[in-house]
Amino acid sequence: MKTNLLPALKLTLVSLLFFSGLYTIVIWGIACLTPNGGNAQVITVNNKKYYSNIGQSFTDDKYFNSRPSAVGYNAAGSGGSNKGPSNPEYLVQVKARIDTFLVHNPDVKKAEIPSELVTSSGSGLDPHISPEAAFVQIKRIAMVRNMSEDKLITLVTKNIEKPLLGLFGTNTVNVLKLNIDLENAK
Repeated sequence: MKTNLLPALKLTLVSLLFFSGLYTIVIWGIACLTPNGGNAQVITVNNKKYYSNIGQSFTDDKYFNSRPSAVGYNAAGSGGSNKGPSNPEYLVQVKARIDTFLVHNPDVKKAEIPSELVTSSGSGLDPHISPEAAFVQIKRIAMVRNMSEDKLITLVTKNIEKPLLGLFGTNTVNVLKLNIDLENAK
């Protein structure tokens, strides 16, 4: 028993020190190197504050739609739906989102819908969509706003955020920033 208990206690103590101390300090240090030092990225428009690093709900046809949220865009409770792709409830929900998207975007074929427009992210608060998800919405917005598609393509292209250091991640578009630019593009 002594041969098993002593190594287990040592491992517990080392793990406690590492994960409660060193790991926490390293993650905090990395956060300090990010834009805004790991704090919320606040954008003020017409004296109203928005958080650009937290997903916002945009469902009006005149705006680029954001990714669905499993938590109703409530930043106090981040989390996914925890329903897998074989869950019948989840499949019904995704199918309803696809049908809704097709009603609002009749020129788009079902196979052209990027998955992030009909599935929520793991956090439920993802503020980004892929450039493809933005481009697929251009015809609808151009028609509703009576704008040229070329102007909207330029706007989306201008809002594409590159991966960190060109290596980590993929190209994304922040939906809030894009919709603010869209409002200012009149």
